[in-house]
Amino acid sequence: MSAGKDGMHMEWPLHGGQPDRIRQLFRMPAEQKLLDFSANINPLGPPDSVRRLWPALLEQMTVYPDPDYNEAVAAVAAHSGTSPDRVLLTNGGAEAIFLAARLLAGGTALIVHPTFAEYEHACAHYRVRTQLLIAEPDQPFPVEEVMRRFSAVDGLFLCRPNNPSGELLPRDCIVRLLEHAQRTETLLIVDEAFIDFVAEPDASIVSLLDDFPNLVLTRSLTKMYALPGLRIGYSLAEPHLIQQMAAHRMPWSVNGPAALLTPVLLEDAKFASRTRKWLQTELEWLRSRMRQLNFAMSASKTNFYLLRDPNPSSDAATLYAFLLEGGILPRHTHTFPGLEGAALRFAVRSREENERLLERLAEWRLLRHAAEGIR
Repeated sequence: MSAGKDGMHMEWPLHGGQPDRIRQLFRMPAEQKLLDFSANINPLGPPDSVRRLWPALLEQMTVYPDPDYNEAVAAVAAHSGTSPDRVLLTNGGAEAIFLAARLLAGGTALIVHPTFAEYEHACAHYRVRTQLLIAEPDQPFPVEEVMRRFSAVDGLFLCRPNNPSGELLPRDCIVRLLEHAQRTETLLIVDEAFIDFVAEPDASIVSLLDDFPNLVLTRSLTKMYALPGLRIGYSLAEPHLIQQMAAHRMPWSVNGPAALLTPVLLEDAKFASRTRKWLQTELEWLRSRMRQLNFAMSASKTNFYLLRDPNPSSDAATLYAFLLEGGILPRHTHTFPGLEGAALRFAVRSREENERLLERLAEWRLLRHAAEGIR
């Protein structure tokens, strides 16, 4: 492979799950197989209910969907413990993020990096000016600095659990931010795209909608249920904010099969529970194995994590190329301000696939030890 070591001048894809693009960048044969750890998709899904519903989904493609998506909206409201007038069904979490950014049009948003790049793109689309704050790695979230900036911004984007680290900002921290934001009339847009994977009780902050009208939540159903090609997401907020976002949503932005599946997926509590139990076990096992190999793994609560080799003689770019050569595709972090490629992100996959990753990492560790012995 000859794409260069530092990655500084490469046109890295903005999202994971693009193995063909990576093959092109590294001049790899198109037929070379890669085990994709760059896309955060539930390896247990989709649920059996999706397959059973296939004939009905096919029939839905021949008719226009209900433009108000009443049945799907009611299901989201019931699942979230809120009212239908606080729900907006969207074409995946991405449309929910963009419509939330529309609420800040002409204003300024604060984004704390490293985090999901789509917030900046959504702001740029609606001419929202952005202020960027870099949170230092392995340091507590800069709550005080964020609150100091509220008087100069109209909104704050937060990712919870955060992408790319998978770390979960505590609920009491969110409450502090919301209370201060009320005084400065600042809108908090909290992206909970991966919250369904978190095993902690009441992990979501949806109940805070009752006390804080300056809170907007964006959610996704495609992560938990392994349906990234079928775009299903939604927003939760006060009715007047939902109405403003709905006014700018494209007609029929959510397709009929997605709307039909929404209630079915949300009712499948056993699937979600089984996923959370599997993930908790797998994360604990991975953490133990990574410690044995002397790799630093982020304190993730969801189905992906950041990984660093703390050895000062190692670098993430060389490790990335080494993993690719072994048929394993991580997620680079060159497009995350504050990381600039210094770590790699991995999805949590099946035990067999995770073992393949660990075998390759063990090979890397042996090679590094051998190289250090030669020096």
